[in-house]
Amino acid sequence: MVLDGALLGGAAALAGALNAVAGGGSFLTLPALAMVGVPLVSANATGTAALLPGYLAGAWAMRRELSGPMSPSLPRLAVLSVLGGAAGAALLLSTSNQAFARIVPWLLLAATLLFAIGPGLVRRRSIDAKPRGPWLADLGIVAVAVYGGYFNGGLGILLLAVLGALGHTDMGRMNGIKNFVSAILTLIAVGLYAASGAIVWSHALWMALFATLGGYAGGTLARRLRPDLVRGFVVLTGLAMTAAFLYKVR
Repeated sequence: MVLDGALLGGAAALAGALNAVAGGGSFLTLPALAMVGVPLVSANATGTAALLPGYLAGAWAMRRELSGPMSPSLPRLAVLSVLGGAAGAALLLSTSNQAFARIVPWLLLAATLLFAIGPGLVRRRSIDAKPRGPWLADLGIVAVAVYGGYFNGGLGILLLAVLGALGHTDMGRMNGIKNFVSAILTLIAVGLYAASGAIVWSHALWMALFATLGGYAGGTLARRLRPDLVRGFVVLTGLAMTAAFLYKVR
């Protein structure tokens, strides 16, 4: 039990620090929970619950970037996030542990590739994209929210890429929207996970404490760390976790 607690606490602290700097915290929380014997669907739900305080704090910290008119509007974004997050969570809860074990390596690989190409993709989309119609924007946000409710890895990069494709060019505003959507969809997803009994609360609360501490430390160190080195570490971690899960399901 002591070793399990140390493993989960250490993984959560590092995950919180990574999320504060570049993202990718779920690459660590999901494998750590699986290693201590939590079934994969429950591990995904528990890890998401543990990282929820960080999403809420990030959204609150960037609330000023959400002031003024925007498209979609803030209430519309909230509704779309709730719908997508709920659908993704319901989809996860209807997936068996065996099926999720086969899907996880490919989700991890996709999220890792997003981290690898994400910055260039976001920059190009932000420069080249033209404003899209409201229904296309709604569809894009809902699709990403479904993904986030099902599997959180790479969510931030995916949201930024979609926002750029929809015509957003102000990176500050884009990060504010990203944090807002992430917080709302994760909150509703965690609510559904909790209602279904999928969350191991003893692990989730323990990890949330260390993820918060790690997030604070990561935020403090962010100015001193080279983003490319941190992103490289996340990509290598994602590839290693992908290989480990592929080996496990062989």
